[in-house]
Amino acid sequence: MNPGLLTPILMHRREALARLALVLGSTMVGAEFFLNGTRAVGQELSPRFSAADQTLLDAIGETIIPATDTPGAEAVQIGAFMIMIAGECYTLTQQQIFHAGLTAVNAAAKKLTGKTFLAASATERTTLLNQLDAEARLYSKENSAEAPPHYFKLYKQLTLLGYFTSEIGATQALRYLEVPGAYRGNDPYRKGDRAWYTPTGASL
Repeated sequence: MNPGLLTPILMHRREALARLALVLGSTMVGAEFFLNGTRAVGQELSPRFSAADQTLLDAIGETIIPATDTPGAEAVQIGAFMIMIAGECYTLTQQQIFHAGLTAVNAAAKKLTGKTFLAASATERTTLLNQLDAEARLYSKENSAEAPPHYFKLYKQLTLLGYFTSEIGATQALRYLEVPGAYRGNDPYRKGDRAWYTPTGASL
């Protein structure tokens, strides 16, 4: 793992994927390699990512999970996380889609705003990613599960996975419940309360 990344909260891999699937309504691309801790076949041929690529991925992640009263995805160096997981868990075809998507994002940004994604305003970035999200959902609906994934699906999945399994995501965006925890069947709820992050083995 990139030493610059914030220390992740320990979460069972299967639990992390199950929670991600609930949010997205689909399974994570590369899940089999993520669960087994093994590299995808052909990983050694993965595309090379530049510092500019990582900066663009940080910006995409920050647009998906922006800073509000809690830090956003850029604070957990989401670009480095996405590159690491793509290299470890994606097949060569998926890695190429992931890498080529960066060019596609800038092309779409220029078509919409006349600027690159990084030069666009926060509002323009959000509008663009909403369009790409709708495009990715339509693509998934019109294609079989065996079809290559849409590049934006990869960015969205890895942003959510990386953010909510990071220290910031688990303890500030969520409420962290330490192991072993205790059973509380009637905790008061106030509108707007954050969901709980519960490590494996804790009980609610």
